[in-house]
Amino acid sequence: MHPAFSVILFTTLSGAGYGLLAWLGALIASSRLQALSYGEAGAGSITTLALLTLALGLLLSVIGLLASTFHLGKPLRAWRAFSQWRTSWLSREGVLSLATFLPALALAALVWNAAGGDADALARLASWGRVAGAALALLALLTVVCTAMIYASLPPIPAWRHRLVVPVYLGFALLTGWALLASLAVATTRYGLPAPTLRYLALALGVLALTTAAMKLRYWRAIDTTPLTVTRADAVGLPGRELSVFERPHTEDNYLTREMGYVLARKHARKLRLIAVLAFAAVPLLAALLVWLWPGAAWLAFPLAAAAALLGALVERWLFFAQARHLVTLYY
Repeated sequence: MHPAFSVILFTTLSGAGYGLLAWLGALIASSRLQALSYGEAGAGSITTLALLTLALGLLLSVIGLLASTFHLGKPLRAWRAFSQWRTSWLSREGVLSLATFLPALALAALVWNAAGGDADALARLASWGRVAGAALALLALLTVVCTAMIYASLPPIPAWRHRLVVPVYLGFALLTGWALLASLAVATTRYGLPAPTLRYLALALGVLALTTAAMKLRYWRAIDTTPLTVTRADAVGLPGRELSVFERPHTEDNYLTREMGYVLARKHARKLRLIAVLAFAAVPLLAALLVWLWPGAAWLAFPLAAAAALLGALVERWLFFAQARHLVTLYY
């Protein structure tokens, strides 16, 4: 499939944004966000961290969603996609992506009102904040699932019709989201996080990087070794027969050959896969190890891991599209 940059940007940035929102919602719902603050400056740090995380998560999500419209023939008609939620994963994604904004904005209001230390506002944050946090985490993850299902629900593209497509999308969202959250936690804490908290952040980052890499490597191996279930004979309506190409159906490229059958040399694919794994897995792992051994390096290691994970996700997503071939290419 043709790797349109707008769709690559959309799936990468919106995935990171919703992953970041999912982690924030889960931490607030479980009352664990306080662990990312330190000492008497904790309340202020929590407020700053929560608001900045919400702002960055929503910003990345909006940028990604806007980028997705650039691939449309008529972007001004994008609103019509919301009407087909009963049958379309694209429509469900659009509905859930906007629904996620409701608990996010409610949570922002609760955190903002509680920043002054008012007892009633703090009580509302403690009670309703958990509800809003749980809703935010659930809706954000469901949005990522719907994004993945847009591609995983297409039988004519075998590389996308794989059971690991949805878990890999979730893995990248959670990995990039956690790396961004760790970076914000280090940057917004007034007197620095204690070493045990930094090691906790590093351990989670390392586990996410390893898990995502394992799933992606297994996915690549599967699409490389699994034969197609149909042949050229099926493509021209003669199943069960041996066919050879006598003459090409077209002398020039057309829309189908350009959009449905992007040609990527195997040696180039191997290099890009290596670059992707080094960026989204090796660098975060090294950053996590560095923080585990030397917590004082967190201010540099976590932002570096976040940047590398996003870069690796972009390369991985480009490969996800470039290496997927529509079955219609068998005809050509």
